[in-house]
Amino acid sequence: MKKLWFTLLALVVTTAIFAEEGYKPGSTATDFKLKNVDGKTISLSDYQAAKGFIVTFTCNHCPYAVAYEDRIIALDKKYADKGYPVIAINPNSVAKVPEDSYANMQDRAKSKSFPFPYLYDETQEIAKIYGAMKTPHVYVLKKEGKKLSVKYIGAIDDNYEDVSAVKEKYVEEAVDALLANKPVKTTSTKAIGCSIKWK
Repeated sequence: MKKLWFTLLALVVTTAIFAEEGYKPGSTATDFKLKNVDGKTISLSDYQAAKGFIVTFTCNHCPYAVAYEDRIIALDKKYADKGYPVIAINPNSVAKVPEDSYANMQDRAKSKSFPFPYLYDETQEIAKIYGAMKTPHVYVLKKEGKKLSVKYIGAIDDNYEDVSAVKEKYVEEAVDALLANKPVKTTSTKAIGCSIKWK
């Protein structure tokens, strides 16, 4: 009986730990070193002049990610020069989704002329630390001294199907607020996309 209680307790503790994985608004985000499609290794610390980042977990194959590609490009073009560049990360297992291979990432970045880095989270460690579950899944980070503070997590906007029907531009509203030194009104939304394909 005692063994059963220990087993149940271990299960509860493990479940609680798993449930706490990933960032929430206000968390301090970790930096990383991941390979870009140009073969170079990229870290957030490389961007000395940045005020923060729009970290976007995305991929090649997911229809939601594809639908948002032009909007992700537009976000970088609008905010990179203002101090909030896009950093795109593909976390998917190539064994599960061959379309998301590194070579295909290179092809996609070239064909779409991505103005931002497109990094390969081959071990999936960064996606797990951040708590990313979908593609796309966005984390708006702000530099506060030496730390990176999570200010927004979730969807890019409220309509993946039709950009002309978007009413709430969550990422833009968050970054605009940060640039104006105002609090972010909506700090989290449900990310809409394909589930990340884990190993």
